[in-house]
Amino acid sequence: MSGHSKWATTKHKKAVVDAKRGKLFAKLIKNVEVAARTGGGDPAGNPTLYDAIQKAKKNSVPNENIDRAVRRGAGLEGGGATYETVTYEGYAPGGVAVLVQTLTDNRNRAAADVRTALTRNGGSMADPGSVSYLFNRKGVVIVSKASGVTEDDVLAAVLDASAEEVNDLGDSFEVVSEPHDLVAVRTALQQAGIDYESAEAAFLPSVEVPLDEDQARRVFRLIEALEDSDDVQDVYANYSVSDEVLEHLG
Repeated sequence: MSGHSKWATTKHKKAVVDAKRGKLFAKLIKNVEVAARTGGGDPAGNPTLYDAIQKAKKNSVPNENIDRAVRRGAGLEGGGATYETVTYEGYAPGGVAVLVQTLTDNRNRAAADVRTALTRNGGSMADPGSVSYLFNRKGVVIVSKASGVTEDDVLAAVLDASAEEVNDLGDSFEVVSEPHDLVAVRTALQQAGIDYESAEAAFLPSVEVPLDEDQARRVFRLIEALEDSDDVQDVYANYSVSDEVLEHLG
């Protein structure tokens, strides 16, 4: 199991049904607003906005909230903040490398939140470039198995769309491509009638660190602490955990 995929998917689903629902909504809305501000308010001409809206809808964010975020981002409605993307690097227990992407209107607050979450949970901040070389930026589309879609179905759909690989994550498939091929892959799936959970550019680890049960528990706790910050949008870590350990952790 890879840190960037199955854990993120599981966390997503858990967040929708527990007390973190409101916090998740706020992060997804912020994504929509920033995408609209960066590339315009028309999803048809702004693939990043299209994917941000789709992700928000998949996580049950009300359409009214999404529309308002698009209008704020496009400058058609007041009240929007000026956000910037800042990436922090660090280490988690077990020597796991961590990339933390924030979307913030207060760089000092974001840095303090990330540092506190790391140091209070057995991790530490790292200098820029210390761990980022262990990750590659890729396009990642997650396709749920719930609809009965098979790996062959997915492979056939994305074969000519420059997809690099299709990975079985248990309850979903992960389609990996270069970031600039993300729209082509997503479009190919749509044309084949295959629904997808999310489509976004992500950082995938080139080397993974295997964790035992105690290390995994500590790493997951650290990731949860990072994700609890309003400024943190995504956390990427280069760990791998066996199904056996996952089962023990519940």
